[in-house]
Amino acid sequence: MLIRIPDVLTADQVKEARAILDAAEWTDGKVTAGHQSAKAKDNMQLPEDSPAARKVGDMILGALGRNSLFLSAALPKTVFPPLFNRYAGGQSFGTHVDNAIRQFPGRPERIRTDLSATLFFAEPDEYDGGELCIEDTYGVQSVKLPAGHMVLYPSTSLHHVTPVTRGARVSSFFWLQSMIRSDEQRTLLFDLDLAIQRIGGELAGNPAADQSTVQLTGVYHNLLRQWAEL
Repeated sequence: MLIRIPDVLTADQVKEARAILDAAEWTDGKVTAGHQSAKAKDNMQLPEDSPAARKVGDMILGALGRNSLFLSAALPKTVFPPLFNRYAGGQSFGTHVDNAIRQFPGRPERIRTDLSATLFFAEPDEYDGGELCIEDTYGVQSVKLPAGHMVLYPSTSLHHVTPVTRGARVSSFFWLQSMIRSDEQRTLLFDLDLAIQRIGGELAGNPAADQSTVQLTGVYHNLLRQWAEL
């Protein structure tokens, strides 16, 4: 399941974050790449322990905790601290798949990467190229979103970033372990949750609809109870 999540950050938050990121010191992005992806990776990145990365990362994590669409789609168990990259001057990232396991920086904990996320900090008209191309069931999906918007997709997907030939593409990227390991099961729960919200919103006050909402909510939670890994 590939889902675009609009307005994760407000315009004011994007402006504040860009000011912090633009003033930060960037390093070669290969420092966090695995053996396979390092061969394809050509970009700049903020060090994981950078004060700028921590400050903007905390802003992102706080916003995600309040975003109902993200919570419904991801059913997050653990979110990896957001990282930040920058592409300019023809830089790109060739086709690769994300590492299955990620070690938290400076900590013994690890997560299984079920979902990958990219949150954009540059407007589409600020740069040429830089599309995130994700291979899914329906072919290659090309993603280039407004600043403050985010895309969420399975970490099992092959993906690449096309060369940036004008301007700079600035974004955050990170991974999360979901309570639901299976993408198919997460998709079913997400679709069911959306249907429950739609029925409850459009037909609220209708006795038959209210009863159906209660029954469907029971099904949702019983499936979640059966499938969740805590």
